[in-house]
Amino acid sequence: MTGFQLQRLGTVMEPEPGNPREVEGVLNPAAVRGPDGELYLFPRLVAKGNYSRIGIARVLFNEAGDPAGVERLGIALEPEADYELRPDGGGCEDPRVTFCEPFQRYVMTYAAFSPQGPRIAMAMSKDLFHWERLGLATFSPHDGIEFDGVDDKDASIFPFAISNPAGQPALALLHRPLFPGTRPEETARRPSPRMTDVDRESIWISYCHKALESHEPHHIGQFTSHHRLASPVSSWERLKIGGGPPPVLTRHGWLIVYHGVSEVAESSGEEHHLCYSAGTMVLSETHPRLIYYRSQKPVLTPLLPQERNGTVDNVVFPTGIDQRLDLGVPDRFDVYYGMADNRIGVARLDMPNILPPEALADHPDAKV
Repeated sequence: MTGFQLQRLGTVMEPEPGNPREVEGVLNPAAVRGPDGELYLFPRLVAKGNYSRIGIARVLFNEAGDPAGVERLGIALEPEADYELRPDGGGCEDPRVTFCEPFQRYVMTYAAFSPQGPRIAMAMSKDLFHWERLGLATFSPHDGIEFDGVDDKDASIFPFAISNPAGQPALALLHRPLFPGTRPEETARRPSPRMTDVDRESIWISYCHKALESHEPHHIGQFTSHHRLASPVSSWERLKIGGGPPPVLTRHGWLIVYHGVSEVAESSGEEHHLCYSAGTMVLSETHPRLIYYRSQKPVLTPLLPQERNGTVDNVVFPTGIDQRLDLGVPDRFDVYYGMADNRIGVARLDMPNILPPEALADHPDAKV
């Protein structure tokens, strides 16, 4: 095998007829193995008015071991905190869940939608069924860039302690700050090609070492050091990139599945139709600020009718991943993704034996 291979396995969850909690879609789930070894999804359930809850469902497998459907088990998080509520509604959106080894707890990162806009919120659990909110993540400034007070999404944490730039063991967070002027709808107005704004259109990695000093997730505080991990490079991700499922440690390093946004070719005039695709990165195990591999072309792009037509057209949005250790196949990963912001699909990603050289990690003129 010379490169990453991906095969669609089908749709595993779609809105339940007559269920008001899902009338506007089920999408963008977290995926994690529970203490019982079962695989659980935490889908975003969207009610009328874009009111989002985080549900919980058990994945059902067929005789071949492939995911074939789900059993709904209820609600994991309902908008309740003031940072999750707006006068016209609220939302707990797009979760990612990691079993964090230093705490021996599951940690959920999700987008809390308040009047100030989306912010990264965190919760923890011992069993996946009972969740305790940890509040909003906060960030110190970096090189003149303010992280607090800007929209932020697509966050996930590493399952193990990572050394921060000072060499201290730390909780490491991937996230995507949405600085003013960097939304796809705004960058699509700029002529192409254009120089990458390396400070403002990127996936960042940030570190919090105080939580590990106390060994208590309740002490997760301000993320105090930051590094720009990756910026848009290829044409399929020209307008924006953002994180996907939490990082998974493989024999090659940390596997990252991420999303990229481009403009649909038939866009014209004042209308800018966007396309969300997925690609892969592999980061150094000991220093994940280093990118060993980055796919030059997407591994998944909207092709099926369910991916091209929905609440938001032309979207595949990966948020959950399951390493198939249960089958004894550590190089196989099931990737769960939102389909046009309406359904949930799953695709199989196989890790190659050797990482092939592909795209540059950053734009050749980017500063570091």
